[in-house]
Amino acid sequence: MSKRTVEFNVGRNPEMGVDGSVVDSPILPFDMPEPDLGTENMLINIGPQHPATHGVLRLVCELDGETVKRVIPHIGYLHSSFEKLGEYRTWNQIVPLTDRMDYLAPLIYNCAYVMTVEKLMGIEVTERCKVVRVICMEMDRIFSHLLWLGTTAIDIGAFTPFLYAFQERERIYQLHEAFTGARITTSATRVGGMMADLPEGWINGLQDFLDTFPNTLEEIDLLLTRNQIHIGRSQGIGVISAEDAINSGFTGANLRACGVDYDVRKDQPYYDYETYDFEIPVGQYGDCYDRYLCRMEEMRQSVSLLRQALERLPGGPIDVEDPNISLPSKTDCMSDMESMIHHFKLITEGIPAPEGDCYMPIEGSKGELGMYIVAEEGGTKPVRWRIRPPSLVNLSVLPKLAEEHLLSDLIMINASLDIVLGEIDR
Repeated sequence: MSKRTVEFNVGRNPEMGVDGSVVDSPILPFDMPEPDLGTENMLINIGPQHPATHGVLRLVCELDGETVKRVIPHIGYLHSSFEKLGEYRTWNQIVPLTDRMDYLAPLIYNCAYVMTVEKLMGIEVTERCKVVRVICMEMDRIFSHLLWLGTTAIDIGAFTPFLYAFQERERIYQLHEAFTGARITTSATRVGGMMADLPEGWINGLQDFLDTFPNTLEEIDLLLTRNQIHIGRSQGIGVISAEDAINSGFTGANLRACGVDYDVRKDQPYYDYETYDFEIPVGQYGDCYDRYLCRMEEMRQSVSLLRQALERLPGGPIDVEDPNISLPSKTDCMSDMESMIHHFKLITEGIPAPEGDCYMPIEGSKGELGMYIVAEEGGTKPVRWRIRPPSLVNLSVLPKLAEEHLLSDLIMINASLDIVLGEIDR
C-alpha cells in the first residue's frame, strides 16, 4: 500500500506569500496616500443568470473601485423542495430526485441515497453491486471535475482546455446513456441493487476511456499548470487557513487544498475503499491554485481506482436476492404468479423500513455529502429526509474569501469552490 497523501508545489512563485503578498520584491510601488475624492462604494449584482456564477446564483457586491468590500450570496432561485417531496414518495421513488440535486455528478447522489436507506434497513448488497457503485462514483468524480476544469478555464480566459474537458465529458455522457438510458438524470440505483446490470460492451467502453483520458488530462495540465496568466489569476487568491477552513465546514478538495488530510473514503471507509490503493492530494497554501492542483490530481487517482475496480469486478447477481426488496425479472413476472404478486406489492406499497434514523456520509465530487433519514416502523417512505450538502457549506465561505480582492478575483474564487445550484437550492 502506498503512502496516504501526495503533496505538490508546482508552478509556485517563490516571491509570493501565503496571503498573496509579494515578498522581498524590488518592484513594489511606493506607499502613497490615497486622495480623498469623496466617492461612495457601489453596489452591483452578478447574476442570478450569469455565466460567471455557474448557475442561478446572485452575488450582491459592494465595491470600492474594483475592490470587493463585501459580497452577499443570494440563493433560492432554483428551489425545488426535494427534501420535502421525498416525504411523500416511497424509498425507490426518491432516487430520481437525487440525481437532480447534482446534475454534474448524478450517480454519486444516486448511490449516496440508497446506501443510507440500506444502512437503515440493514441490507447488505452483493459484492458485484459494491464494485459497480464504486465505478459509478469514481467515474462521476471525473465527470464533475471535468466540468469544473473547463468552465474555470473559461473564467480566466482560456478556451482550449474547455473544449478538451468537454470532449472527455461527452464520452462519460455516452457511458451514462448506455447504462441508464439518460445522459444526466440517471436514476441508476435501487434499494438493494441497481436498475440493471452493466450492459454488454460497457466495460470495454469505460476501459477505452481510461486508456486515453490521461493523455488529454496531461495536455490540459501543460496548457494551464505553468501558464503565467493562470498562475497570476490563482496563486495567492482566495486564501484560507487550515484552521479557518475546518471551522467554516469546508470539505473535499477545498479543504484538502489547505493542507488538511481528510477524505471520507479514507477516514470513514465504505464499500472496501480501505482495500484500494490510492492517495489523497493535499495542498499547502489554501488558495485557488492549490484547489486546482488538488482536483487535477484527484482525477488521476480516480482513474487508478477505476482500473482497480474493473480488475476486481466479480460475477454473480447485482441485486439482493430477496423478493421483498428487489423486483423479480420480467420473465418471472410473466410466468410465475408469486413473482407477479411480489412485483405488484413492491411497486404499489414499497419496501417497509424499521423505526429509527440513519446518517451516511460519503466523499462526493464537491466534498462530504451526507444523507440523513428518519423512518417509522413499517414505513415505506421517510418521515424526514435531510441532506448535508457540500456546495451550500462551501459557498457560505465565499464572502470571507473574496473580501479585499478585485472583482475579477471574485469570479476566480467563486469558480474555485466548484458549487452546483441544484444541490444548494434543494
